Amino acid sequence: MQTHIPMQHPTMSATAERHLHRMRGQADEFIAIRHRIHQHPELAFEEFQTSDLVAERLQAWGYRVERGLGGTGVVAQLRRGAGARRLGLRADMDALPIEEKTGLHYASRRSGVMHACGHDGHTAMLLAAARQLAQDGQFSGTLNLIFQPAEEGGGGARRMIEEGLFEQFPCDAVFAMHNMPGVAQGRLIFREGPTMASSDYVTITLHGIGGHGAEPHRSADPIVAAASTVMALQTIVSRNANPMEMAIITVGALNAGKANNVIPDRAVLELTVRALTAGTRQLLERRIHSVVAAQAESFGVRAEVDYRRGYPVLVNTPAETAFAREVGIELVGAANVEVEGPAITASEDFAFMLEELPGCYLMIGNGDGEGGCAVHNPGYDFNDANVAIGAAYWVHLTEKFLGGE
Repeated sequence: MQTHIPMQHPTMSATAERHLHRMRGQADEFIAIRHRIHQHPELAFEEFQTSDLVAERLQAWGYRVERGLGGTGVVAQLRRGAGARRLGLRADMDALPIEEKTGLHYASRRSGVMHACGHDGHTAMLLAAARQLAQDGQFSGTLNLIFQPAEEGGGGARRMIEEGLFEQFPCDAVFAMHNMPGVAQGRLIFREGPTMASSDYVTITLHGIGGHGAEPHRSADPIVAAASTVMALQTIVSRNANPMEMAIITVGALNAGKANNVIPDRAVLELTVRALTAGTRQLLERRIHSVVAAQAESFGVRAEVDYRRGYPVLVNTPAETAFAREVGIELVGAANVEVEGPAITASEDFAFMLEELPGCYLMIGNGDGEGGCAVHNPGYDFNDANVAIGAAYWVHLTEKFLGGE
């Protein structure tokens, strides 16, 4: 069910500008927290130090804090006034298994692990907003702050939901924000409808008959079958999927054999499969099974397909996206807002929350110069200038959603 949010003509707001000015005055403290989290990155479901830090700060600021949802998740609730509306804001906390190569003085101290996607910054932004809202938030209703583990492939959002997140902390709508390298720092990007792709994982194992490379007629060669299968899979996108709808089948790995004169007895393909609609997602799954089976039969080998559904399509609901966009324009001005940005072929497990509730996932530019290094890259770093803007955005959105302005 869509949340009714009354819209106004969006212009820059004096209240929003005041929030931004105040956050800029406090930003250094939360940038230091961001650097501390960056130095001590933790992988999915291992965010023990990070969740300790988050919980301790929130409790000190007067929030009711619940720990353990999703293993290392933290949810903080603040009620004010008699308002019946309930808002959820989410930040992710986990890092990636990447060796950092930034050379920063606050670089990761943990070998092979770094915050290469900016979740340290997302956490710092929401913490900064949390303190401001606890100290001086002008709202009436219930604010739920969701600090989520395991966004990077672990499905932490789904696990929190399965363990009762929205039963224990009901929300009328939920919002989240992610940084975007290559876009001017602080620019806000919104999109209604399908915004980020689904992401599924497929392992195809082709079982053949091994033999000597000099006598291929005595074998059933899984490498030849695999090579043909790789090419045949691409026809699903070019000839089965609607050309007006995004569809991706990428074979990221093909592993078979160890010697040039030996035909192995099996070959293994690893795929990522992405779509922007549920219908296309179903089509790709169905056709992959059919194409692989037909290819295997034509080469006299046997196929096994392990198809694992990952994150669903992330769909921003219309009313909540319009509201989030209005908040952005009031904060930074229309010139610094992209009202309808492009869809993104990457995936995000906030999609699970948007399957449960209306809401919006927005982007904030991380910089198009030195700050333009892509996420999931050893040279990436979150842009500290976004801590104040992101925090001010959450403060202003909360007050508007819960009746503060």
